Amino acid sequence: MKFVAFERKLQGTGASRRLRVAGKVPGIVFGAGEPAMIEIDHNALFHALKKEAFHSSLLDMELNGATTQVLLRDFQMHPYKPQVLHCDFQRVDATTKITKKVPLHFIGEDTSPAVKTDHCTVNHVVTELLITCLAQQLPEFIEVDLSGMTQGHSLHVNDIKLPEGIKVVTHGKPNPVIATPIAPAAEEVIVVAAAPVDDGKKKKKK
Repeated sequence: MKFVAFERKLQGTGASRRLRVAGKVPGIVFGAGEPAMIEIDHNALFHALKKEAFHSSLLDMELNGATTQVLLRDFQMHPYKPQVLHCDFQRVDATTKITKKVPLHFIGEDTSPAVKTDHCTVNHVVTELLITCLAQQLPEFIEVDLSGMTQGHSLHVNDIKLPEGIKVVTHGKPNPVIATPIAPAAEEVIVVAAAPVDDGKKKKKK
């Protein structure tokens, strides 16, 4: 994905406030050289942030006529307005090693024996993984095939086929669960006692 940034010459709270009023978002680009203060069109950035790829893939940033590859590292939103207040990007090159969260895309769930035969529902325990790799190897997403899932057997990190050069950061957990099938709940049968039948005859008082 590509976006256009402009050099930001004025800094400080007042200058940033005036930028936002003018429909711009202040930002910074760091890494691989001197930090660069930038500004980006708010509406273009706001819509870009809605796309998954903008968060998890390398971006081509055009600045002063030159294109540089960057990663979105952070952004701040207004507490209650649909407004982006600030954004941070990191420059990357062929030697830059990064650690970043990447979304998981699940496929084959409906055709798995757990769902198709045993009528289980699949619980996606995690929807993204923290990975480490060279910036140039960063995948936009990691595909997780659930077509072989069977009842009673969860899918773990070690079961995923990772792209070359990708390592998952598990923070000490040896082999975390990614997805697990949940068996359908047994139907509870409620037996209701039959009410006494009124034959219409009233007992005579003695």
